Amino acid sequence: MQPPAGSQVSRVPAQRAPQEDLAPPPAQPVPVPPRRRLRTALTVAGVVLAVVCLSAAVTVYVLYSRASAPDRTSPGVVVVNYLQAFLVDRNDARAREHACEDSAGLAPIGRFRDQIVNRERELGVTFSINVEGVVVSKDGPSDALVTAVVRRSASIDGIQQSLTDGWRFELREHDGWRVCRAELS
Repeated sequence: MQPPAGSQVSRVPAQRAPQEDLAPPPAQPVPVPPRRRLRTALTVAGVVLAVVCLSAAVTVYVLYSRASAPDRTSPGVVVVNYLQAFLVDRNDARAREHACEDSAGLAPIGRFRDQIVNRERELGVTFSINVEGVVVSKDGPSDALVTAVVRRSASIDGIQQSLTDGWRFELREHDGWRVCRAELS
């Protein structure tokens, strides 16, 4: 029921109970730390990415080293690669990859290359060099003899000319086949 108008009751502020009489507020549950799903996912993704990158790097290294290593698996291939490097490309460093450490037995092929270079200079031409007729005969499990024909060709005064020289090579198997000796046959 409403108090009559103008009565004092309506002007009195509402009375509140003292704080001690009130019931304690309900206890708030301890907040659970947010689940770190994002952090865990990023950590796992980072580890996976690192493993993939490391695996890729190792794979590239192995494939590159296999591709760039000289092929010394067969005596015939080694002789052809040696002659290609030494006579055609004139790359002594690459030729040494196919030669024995003691290269004294390779002096005749060195003199042959010097003759080719001098003749090219005298005639003002460049010889085309081909290796033909490679024949392999093994002397044992770690020794081999290879014969090959080296053909020098050039166009001199408009006339195609070629010379052939037969060579005999001795090879040894030591961490792959290597040319140890060369002589005209």
